[in-house]
Amino acid sequence: MAARRGMEIEPPPGGLELEFEILLSGNALEFLVELVSNFQQEVDTILAQRSARKAHLDLSGELPGFSDDTAHIRNDPTWRVRPAPARLRRRHVDIGDLAPCDTERFMRALRSPAQGIQVDFDDGNCPTYYNQIKGIYNVYRAVRNQFHDTPPVSKAPVLMLRPRAWNMVEHNMMVNGKEVPGPLFDFGLLMFHNGKLLFENNSGPFFYLSKVESYLEARLWSKIFLWTEQRLGLPPGSTKATVLIENILATFEMEEILYELREHSAGLNCGIWDYSASFVNKFGHRAAFLLPDRSKYVNMEKRFLRSYMDLLVQTCHRRGALATGGMAALLLPREKDGALYRSVLAAVTRSKLLEINAGVDGFMVYDLDLVEPMQRLFQMRSRGENQLLELREDVAVTPADLLSVPAGGVTLYGLKYNVAVGVLFIEAWLQGRGHFFYKGQVEDSATAEISRSQVWQWIRHLVTLEDDGRAVTRALVRSLTTEVLAELEDERRGHTPRERRTLLTSARMFLEVVQKSDFPEFLTTYLNLDHTFLSSQGRHADQQEEGGVLKHRL
Repeated sequence: MAARRGMEIEPPPGGLELEFEILLSGNALEFLVELVSNFQQEVDTILAQRSARKAHLDLSGELPGFSDDTAHIRNDPTWRVRPAPARLRRRHVDIGDLAPCDTERFMRALRSPAQGIQVDFDDGNCPTYYNQIKGIYNVYRAVRNQFHDTPPVSKAPVLMLRPRAWNMVEHNMMVNGKEVPGPLFDFGLLMFHNGKLLFENNSGPFFYLSKVESYLEARLWSKIFLWTEQRLGLPPGSTKATVLIENILATFEMEEILYELREHSAGLNCGIWDYSASFVNKFGHRAAFLLPDRSKYVNMEKRFLRSYMDLLVQTCHRRGALATGGMAALLLPREKDGALYRSVLAAVTRSKLLEINAGVDGFMVYDLDLVEPMQRLFQMRSRGENQLLELREDVAVTPADLLSVPAGGVTLYGLKYNVAVGVLFIEAWLQGRGHFFYKGQVEDSATAEISRSQVWQWIRHLVTLEDDGRAVTRALVRSLTTEVLAELEDERRGHTPRERRTLLTSARMFLEVVQKSDFPEFLTTYLNLDHTFLSSQGRHADQQEEGGVLKHRL
């Protein structure tokens, strides 16, 4: 099918002209235009359905539950997902939050003993034009074994490709007068250039699907997979996807999501911070859903999170699907003989033992130095390639379990920590980075989401601090933001005036978000559409040309 008219794409980012020409060749652009033209309307529909569902919950005061309309799927014991390919059956420890535009870290991960790599164009990545092209090209190189001293794709850790979520758009390409959905841009280029090679090497194509909220969204992904497989000459069902259950509404539809993707499913994944933030996203204006200080009262041992993880494992294993846990964000100190090193390792071990005992088949770590100790832990505490035989028949999770909010208050430390994470994430984003390091761990959009969500909710409900009885007001948050800025300035002596201006801009943007009357659904959507981010894309170290005219048209 010939490419349709009406496609426009910006010229390549500065320094990536060759990569751009390879990735966005005439045939690749033709494929992208077909993909977007076929599915743009359905993407618009699911986004409208999200808004309508949220409006209904707000107006009715209802709470989600297990739907009677799909009870026949949950009650049918006979169906299973198609068995996972061999390379997906043993993934005890993956490397998470790896932004593929970071070439050095990507190469280190390819050489590591990890079983998989979450190649992240979403939470841990800032989607500048430069980063997207660079990251997709690095995957292209890895699949073709073009990196020095890295194993071939059939021997390297399996690549789990994570395109952007539905809420993100690609500003630099338009089809039929509309900006292209970010996930279709990422998925389309990754599949067009790598799908067949990955399949021929028994190494994919494998994906993570972010921020899916309903089985209807899983159905759309299934249609996209089938269309793409047919278009590229791949066997039906050869594409596999792990769905991240990051939203409270999706938790009530996990079986339905697996059912819709049963030919393409690689299982489900559970985390903590995006999921917790979704409580504020969907119910934050209700006092009954006031989340306490996450630094003190929110962890995977709490009823609502433990129930969510238990139900996810039970659901997956009941249907023959793999269940993966979250990512360990803590970083091991360089000094391996000290008390701090032992303390951090013990903390990671404790949290991952909780997941292993719950029956997960694997989890992620950010720090490459955690791969081997966590693999040993998994091997000591489980048997075989995975834990699919752990059916968790002891689990009987109710809606009340999933919707229970942990007890606890708000501390001054927790409020200030959330302010710092929110400000620093926006600063990183404006500098073209999707994650940063703070107080011994990696922070990304997931922790930024829960941080700004809690501050917004605490202001909204005028929560009282445990420490001194003060109410969390806009004035208090502004004052603490000023303190955070002063502390950061003191730590960063020698930074340039431009860097200081970026930090100040980030603080102002953070305050704008947490003071809004209506809760912005996704922080990344707000940032991705903000003119400050759009203008910052040309300020990357390898800058794209500014003011260029559109170079490619169909």
